[in-house]
Order: sequence, then C-alpha cells, then structure tokens
Amino acid sequence: MTREEAEQYLYYAMTIGEQLLCCGAEVGRVEDTIRRICLAYGATRADVFSITSSIVTTIYGEDFGICTQTRRVPGMSNDLGRLDDLNQLSRYICEYRPKPEEIQKGLEKIRDKQGYSFKTQILIYAVISGSFSVFFGGDVNDMIASALIGIALKLFEAFVKKGTLNSLLTVLLCCGAGGVLSNLTVLIGLGHHADLISIGNIMLLIPGIAFTNSLRDMFSGDTITGLIRCMEALLLALVVGLGFTVANLLF
Repeated sequence: MTREEAEQYLYYAMTIGEQLLCCGAEVGRVEDTIRRICLAYGATRADVFSITSSIVTTIYGEDFGICTQTRRVPGMSNDLGRLDDLNQLSRYICEYRPKPEEIQKGLEKIRDKQGYSFKTQILIYAVISGSFSVFFGGDVNDMIASALIGIALKLFEAFVKKGTLNSLLTVLLCCGAGGVLSNLTVLIGLGHHADLISIGNIMLLIPGIAFTNSLRDMFSGDTITGLIRCMEALLLALVVGLGFTVANLLF
C-alpha cells in the first residue's frame, strides 16, 4: 500500500468514526472501529484517541510509514438507526476491504437514508408528553394539554434551530415556552395541574441518555470523555430547570 492510499483509507476510517460519535456512540466504540479498519488495510499499528469533540489517529505500516489525521467533531445527537448502519458498514469494510469508491457509496447511502418525517416527530412529541403527564398523576385534561404543548414545542424547536443559537439557549427558550403554555392551559380551563402538564414536557428535554452515556464512558475507563459528557448533561438539566422555573414565576 502506498502512502497516498493509506491516507485515503485513514480518511474514510476517520469519517466513519466521526459519524459514529455524532450519532451518540461511546468513544470506546469509535476508537475500536477506527483501529480495526486501519489494521484491516495493512497498518501494523493504529493509535486512536477520541473525546466528544475530537478524534486523533496515527497509523504505522512498513510500506507507507507514519500517517496522522485529526478530526474536529461538530456536535452530537442520538440516532440509533444510523449508528447501527455505520456499525454494519464498518464490519463489512473489515471483512471485505472494499475500494475507497465503494466506501464512499456506503457512506452516501447512510447519509441519504430517510429518518422519521416531521409529522411523525410531532406525533412522537405529543405521545411522550401526554403519556408522562398521566404517568406522574395527571388526569385526561392534563394529558390533552401536555400533548398539545408537546406539538407546540416541536414546532417552536424547529423554528429556533433555523437560527444560529447554541443548543443550551435553544433548550432554555423551549423550556420557557413550555412553562408559559402549561400555566396558560390551566388558566383557560383546558388543563387542571400546571406542574403535571410541565412534567410531561420536561421529559422531552431532560438529558437522561446523555447522563447515562457519561456514566458508561467512565465505567469503561474513558474518564475524560465521561466527565465532559456528565458536565454537559448536568448543565443541560440546570438549563431545563431554569427555563421552567422562570416561566412558573411569571404566574
């Protein structure tokens, strides 16, 4: 393998690792995937280091020498369907060692794969909000009010994300809007308990998966990444609480 080919295969290995991290994969999985792909293409050694926002990989081979690449990861979101597709692609690469053109086609196929439609996402938001409102003791009126607010929050979130606001400010605005709407539904008689209605909406925004992933990373030995994710989750939870508290204080 020439140095140019090694750089190209390393580039695709880093791309798969970056997309895995963006989909919510733990850093151990990302590092192992990149390492396995590099070794499959002839590298005798592959050293990979990853945190939530960066991946650094250095490979060595007798034919091409030493190659190093760094990748900045822009952000993360949980997409288990895409994560599974990337896992399947990485396993295929390690077993059959396809050419770069085939790898590129596989990545494009995953990128172009359609997820849930916006209408389906709205329905999911309504079901989650209404279900948790009832779960925590709300009545039918609270369930209906919480479901309607869930729909409104999804629409508001989609509108806010069109701008350049960071994720924390987006969550803060959504929480404030949710708290205001919860109290308004009680004032107009649609709902009966503003707190139980708000609980249903809070479950849409609470960073439960992020916090669980941070503990998983720490238990796996990736302490730096675990602490970073834990701080992000705690900060997000603080913003969620702040948004609903400020909205309730207005009433």
